[in-house]
Amino acid sequence: MERDTFSEKLIKWYCPNKRDLPWRNTQDPYRIWLSEIILQQTRVAQGLPYYEKFVEQYPTIQALAAADEKDVLRLWQGLGYYSRARNMHQTAKIIITDFDGIFPNTYDGLLKLKGIGPYTAAAIASFAFNEKVAVVDGNVYRVLARVFGIETDISSHEAKKVFGNLANTLISDSSPNTYNQAIMEFGAMYCVPSNPACMFCVFHYDCAANATGKQTSLPVKSKKVKVKNRFLNYFVIEKNNQFLMRQRDGGDIWSGLCDFYLLESKEKTIELDEIEDTFLQQVLSKSIVKAVSENFKHILTHQRIEAKFWHIILNDELLLPEKYHFYTVEEIENLPKPILIEKYFKGLKFLP
Repeated sequence: MERDTFSEKLIKWYCPNKRDLPWRNTQDPYRIWLSEIILQQTRVAQGLPYYEKFVEQYPTIQALAAADEKDVLRLWQGLGYYSRARNMHQTAKIIITDFDGIFPNTYDGLLKLKGIGPYTAAAIASFAFNEKVAVVDGNVYRVLARVFGIETDISSHEAKKVFGNLANTLISDSSPNTYNQAIMEFGAMYCVPSNPACMFCVFHYDCAANATGKQTSLPVKSKKVKVKNRFLNYFVIEKNNQFLMRQRDGGDIWSGLCDFYLLESKEKTIELDEIEDTFLQQVLSKSIVKAVSENFKHILTHQRIEAKFWHIILNDELLLPEKYHFYTVEEIENLPKPILIEKYFKGLKFLP
């Protein structure tokens, strides 16, 4: 297919068929960046309410930079991949301190910011500044692989060069911003991973995959994600209607979020009398077990988590581990928490 033909057909399809989304009605790089960070690993239907909440709470990059990280994480709660929120908050501060509150207006300049990779930099550069640089994400890989019959493994190092070069030869000279929006939208709405709408596709007669019946085998992706099984036992230690929690630190996926005392086990079930944790031994000797939950399942890209909650009433004073504190229900409501903790608390009907 000719380069200009592909671009023209795509844009012609997009203009009457695009979804009306708020970040498409602005050239404000802050709001475009915010939408792109939220939509990483997140569907539009799930991400839209978060975008609207963030814009309301932090309408400018100055407002986001001035926020407490705890409040940013609390607003992000439920979206997962919390490093996105932490990086976004840190980047906002850098833009204020190092760039006088003004976003870099080129692809190369945007790449220097924390948490902004090639795809996000291309999206901001084209949508906000109309720079001619192609976006290449999962949707783009899929559309290009199928339409042009590319069998390069998209998980290989070679794929970045192959698909990147093709994408940059196809992008419209006059409307790079519209072209990038169009190819992403087309991949999200028509050329979807399963059961693509080939009968109604504008490339029906031009698509290599449609001509050869390879829609299900393209794009090629050989690497499979290795999933780790984890078994988490949360001890919900209650004393005088307050609950023991701590803010997680370190480099894990829930860094900055608050949770209960945690004991991770190799097996799905544990026996309380076999626990070797010194603090828990002291707790159990001075308390009663009020309830034990069913297993809560939580699926992440690289982890399959099963969590159980042990609700314990503490009857005596106890020296607490470092960084642990007792919080009231009202205080817990305002703390940033992993979605597992939120679901458990709501199940207890403590939180609204």
